[in-house]
Amino acid sequence: MAPDSFLGERMDALLLGKAFLLGVVEGVTEFFPISSTGHLIVAADLIGFDGATAKVFEVVIQLGAILAVLWVYRQRFADLARGMLVQREQQRFAGHLFLAFLPAAIVGLVAAKGIKQWLFNAPSVAVALVLGGLVILWVERRPRTIRVRSVDSMGWKDALKVGLAQVLALVPGTSRSGATIIGGMLFGLERRVATEFSFFLAVPTMFAATLYDVYKHYKLFSLADLPVFAIGFVAAFFSALLAVRGLIRYVSHHSFNVFAWYRIVFGLAILASWHYGWVVWSN
Repeated sequence: MAPDSFLGERMDALLLGKAFLLGVVEGVTEFFPISSTGHLIVAADLIGFDGATAKVFEVVIQLGAILAVLWVYRQRFADLARGMLVQREQQRFAGHLFLAFLPAAIVGLVAAKGIKQWLFNAPSVAVALVLGGLVILWVERRPRTIRVRSVDSMGWKDALKVGLAQVLALVPGTSRSGATIIGGMLFGLERRVATEFSFFLAVPTMFAATLYDVYKHYKLFSLADLPVFAIGFVAAFFSALLAVRGLIRYVSHHSFNVFAWYRIVFGLAILASWHYGWVVWSN
């Protein structure tokens, strides 16, 4: 049996229900600018889903969410795979994704251990949620000049700027999608363009993060835990599928203010529960 396996709990309906719930939380929050990592930390803490294997579970179910993006944009990624070696347009797009991916990858390798040690707790998440919500409100209200109206018209500097914004998402509660979408809008990308590029950038970023974590913790995997991982994975895929399609429709006609206010209220609620001792959050 793998160390810290889920077999520490009986493989019953309650455990599988926890896995399903966290899969839905991951899928719904991964692409909304509200922080999936932050929500997983809070949700897992509340339902008692903890331990080293549980942390690997939270990373692995991200693959379910990523597959949803690959499915929604399957034609675009198929064109990229076919034309990356021969088509200048696809080579340019792949180069932009790689350039945007690099900053977070480099900083993550250097600082991931410290971030997980000091910032993976509910109060830190709450502060990041509130601050991120205030930033979204500020960006939405300030005058903006839109320079880029399609993903294909982005330049390498645009991609690099979005990649630098993604570094902020290493802080749990910030939101990877929030940092890249709002950062892209701040740098002159049209709202839908910033959202779609954030989706595309999620693929290499989250694949790399997942594979790295699996490589580091492969000894924690057990075949007996497969049902837990499978349920979380499937739940994340289908909930993310709905979230991606819904968000693309939403941003065509609405601002991100509703997400900003949600972040602020949710973050303040967590801080209040921590300050007054209503909930005993783990460190």
